[in-house]
Amino acid sequence: MVGAGCRDVLLTGGAGYIGAHCAALLASEGYRVTVFDNLERGYRQAIQRASMVSGKPIELIVGDVRDMESLRGAFAQGDFHAVVHLAALKSVEESIQEPERYQHTNVMGTENLCAAMEEFGVFRLVFSSSAAVYGDCGSDLATESTPLRPLSPYGQSKVDAEERIERFVSRTGAAAVSLRYFNPVGAHPSASLGECSDGPTNLIPVVMDVVLGNRRSLDVFGRDYPTRDGTCIRDYIHIMDLVVAHRSALDHTTHMDGAKAYNVGTGRGSSVLEVVDRAREVTQRVVPTRDAARRDGDPVMLVADVSRIEADLGWVATQDLKSMIRSEWAWRRAWPDGYASSRETSAAPR
Repeated sequence: MVGAGCRDVLLTGGAGYIGAHCAALLASEGYRVTVFDNLERGYRQAIQRASMVSGKPIELIVGDVRDMESLRGAFAQGDFHAVVHLAALKSVEESIQEPERYQHTNVMGTENLCAAMEEFGVFRLVFSSSAAVYGDCGSDLATESTPLRPLSPYGQSKVDAEERIERFVSRTGAAAVSLRYFNPVGAHPSASLGECSDGPTNLIPVVMDVVLGNRRSLDVFGRDYPTRDGTCIRDYIHIMDLVVAHRSALDHTTHMDGAKAYNVGTGRGSSVLEVVDRAREVTQRVVPTRDAARRDGDPVMLVADVSRIEADLGWVATQDLKSMIRSEWAWRRAWPDGYASSRETSAAPR
């Protein structure tokens, strides 16, 4: 059900993995959704499929958050009540190699967006942040008050983007929610939408590549961590639970002021080897593994304390790891090439 005052939503980065699922859910629940995406890592076909599964039209404006003029052009095309900001680069490894690019896209892009929102009188925002802002919490659950000590330029870019949003809120009296995602996985129940990337780096999509024969084996980056089986532990969250959290946060902005941050996870951690075991169960396939050295930027454990989002927004994760992997497997079998045939190259600034 549409929250009062948030009928028309601009969704930046809406042609990507999380964005397309978010667009589909919001459109299906009565929001009028406009996607703003440069299609550098998103897909026009993802928006077409999101419109198909939602049964509602979803407009796409091709533009880039790094370009103020394209942002102004987008805001001039609609009477938006709120923005869901997902446009960002998201690879830890890539950010270590290209830190300036991550600052430019993730931080300056957010600053540009806030400036455009202020210029056009839009003062409700949901921001796609990340658990990477926390760094390594050791054996403790990460709470929203855990010190922000990111281990990568990607994580730092999300810290810096949250700070830019806080300045925007302080300056304008806007309402903003930053959702600190833990590890989104899985696909739409229709298997028409899912994660698609060239050379995935996230664990479960890589495991699927191994299962499908696109890779010979899974590299396990470190088996000497102080965990129950020696491998890193992460909190995985089903993509559909995640986008419901966006809708809940969007509704929450209609009766709050200021800036708030919420963790979005299950509160339960799974190790690399546990993920591999569940994938073997679901797919009934062999998943060969190969030991590799630890990677820079990998914390030992990162698991969410989700008590704040449960109390404030009434949001609770509903799906477990096995169902996440099951939906990912359905998507990959249905669309082994994903949206690859529809990738567009953008002329937007880099």
